[in-house]
Amino acid sequence: GQRQRAWIAMTLAQDTDIILLDEPTTYLDMTHQIEILDLLFELNEKEKRTIVMVLHDLNLACRYAHHIVAIRDKKIYAQGKPEEIISCQLVKDVFQMDCQVTYDPLFGTPLCIPYGKGRCILRKEGVSS
Repeated sequence: GQRQRAWIAMTLAQDTDIILLDEPTTYLDMTHQIEILDLLFELNEKEKRTIVMVLHDLNLACRYAHHIVAIRDKKIYAQGKPEEIISCQLVKDVFQMDCQVTYDPLFGTPLCIPYGKGRCILRKEGVSS
């Protein structure tokens, strides 16, 4: 965490118009991930800096990115605004994962909910407890 923050600080100190980042939130806890992405978002919005980053967290990418490029087999599978390209089919084709795509209740951006094993505390229809 500390090393990443120092690296990002050095990157920002260069005061370039374009910032390229490879997984800037890896190994950071949720709080620090949001801090870094909020900072980058502000640099883009207020200072009009272009931010290009690799981000494997699809939900954070949808929340912060204006444009996403989804890559499959070293080729562009889809690109565009998250709300225009993120779908269950894209997630299945690119990540080989079944999911449900809904909308983030706070931001309205696409929200990917992966299927998988885990605790299920929802009451299923037709099943009484």
